[in-house]
Amino acid sequence: MARGKKIYEGKAKTLYEGPEPGTLIQYFKDDATAFNAVKKDVIDGKGVLNNLLSEYFMVGLTSIGVPTHFLKRLNMREQLVRSCEIIPLEIIVRNVAAGSMSTRLGIEEGTQLPRPIIEYCLKDDKLGDPLVSEEHIAAFGWASQQDMDDILSLALRVNDFLAGVMYGVGIKLVDFKIEIGRVYDGDFQRLIIADEISPDSCRLWDIETGQKLDKDVFRRDLGSLTDAYTEVAKRLGVMPKNQHPVTKPTLIN
Repeated sequence: MARGKKIYEGKAKTLYEGPEPGTLIQYFKDDATAFNAVKKDVIDGKGVLNNLLSEYFMVGLTSIGVPTHFLKRLNMREQLVRSCEIIPLEIIVRNVAAGSMSTRLGIEEGTQLPRPIIEYCLKDDKLGDPLVSEEHIAAFGWASQQDMDDILSLALRVNDFLAGVMYGVGIKLVDFKIEIGRVYDGDFQRLIIADEISPDSCRLWDIETGQKLDKDVFRRDLGSLTDAYTEVAKRLGVMPKNQHPVTKPTLIN
């Protein structure tokens, strides 16, 4: 499927015009970044794994009635997705204290939270995606109160789904972040899950050993990021247990 012109390039993905109005082609890159792109690298096969895993989660969410932008996977690195107006927020759902929450609040990493905690960050790389409150969101018009009610409902449904799927393969869903988009059918607006759901956007720990199977492997220099993501893919059945991710084509003489 032919791509149109490039319309956006982020740290991990590039968006192109799709073949039909209202569609985009989302390309998954091998670039890995951390600490607001202060740490960077290129990890062969990362984009392939995130493409396969995001497809798996988006299809699963659709099957339980959670609307997403995903239409179909085109190849090993590209998806056809529905164009939407992204709400300028990252929605973070936390089940276990880790990362910035542990740093900010002095809570020991690994502490089980009494209930899922939802946090919001303004999507702005130049500002470092600062934490914002619902008061900020309302005051600056980033989302309406109805939007916020819908976002909360969507976030908790995604959390229930992901936590259950991961628990079934021996993985603890520590936290994750999602992005939400608006789509319009005439004058009617609805919210959908956009961007991606992958180990890039989740914290995933092995239930038995506590081994990290997410981007913290890269952030903290804990080993091979590709091996960690491949382990998640194999447990979920996205990739056969004896297969490795396709990285670059091999030329045969």
